[in-house]
Amino acid sequence: MNEPQLRKLLEQVRTGRTTVAAALKKLGHLPFESLDFATVDHHRSLRCGFPEVIYCPGKTTPQVLAIAGKLLARKGNLLATRAEPALYRAFKKKYPKAKYEKLARAITVRQVRARPSTHTVAIVSAGTSDLPVAEEARVTAEIMDQRTQTFYDVGVAGIHRLLAHAEALREAKVVVVVAGMEGALASVVGGLVEVPVVAVPTSVGYGASFGGLAPLLTMLNSCAAGVSVVNIDNGFAGGYIAARINRLAEG
Repeated sequence: MNEPQLRKLLEQVRTGRTTVAAALKKLGHLPFESLDFATVDHHRSLRCGFPEVIYCPGKTTPQVLAIAGKLLARKGNLLATRAEPALYRAFKKKYPKAKYEKLARAITVRQVRARPSTHTVAIVSAGTSDLPVAEEARVTAEIMDQRTQTFYDVGVAGIHRLLAHAEALREAKVVVVVAGMEGALASVVGGLVEVPVVAVPTSVGYGASFGGLAPLLTMLNSCAAGVSVVNIDNGFAGGYIAARINRLAEG
């Protein structure tokens, strides 16, 4: 949508010839900006509640910086996932506001003042080895302005560690459970809480875990009805979905 079209639409809203909801629906599909190597979606936040996120693997440093520049020019917040330290150093030179979450391998830039949610996203990890994925979920939820509370290294091998936090878990509006090995933790948490559980299988484990396939299948076959599952090691998806659920809980 070019400037004259946008002005026309805004004038229609001002004069009452169209509604705000109808205008947002039109704006939700446009615009995008084409680079030689990418097409940047500038209205993702209107449709989905958060700007387009940059997945860094497979992209060159100049490509990531160029995409980031187009997104940041719209004055929103930014999240770049699976970023290595060398990429962050180059990013920081160009965009001084950038922060790096080392364990999560995520770059964030906040340009919009944080408005933390009233309700909380609980993030649970089975073991310390699962923390990179759990932290990716936490960083994602927090850049989307969601309060988080973490419960780390509380796997079923020492289930008393989890049960000690049962009351706190029940106070959250959504729980992200990150686990490798056999992935049983998601079912246990699902049996303790009445809110949605987003299960994230990880590739942590020995040979027969098949790089996360074993916990993925366990989570998909959960006997706890409130458990949904994202892809292996996809902490970003777990945090993103949890943030959207928590927003709905805000009313």
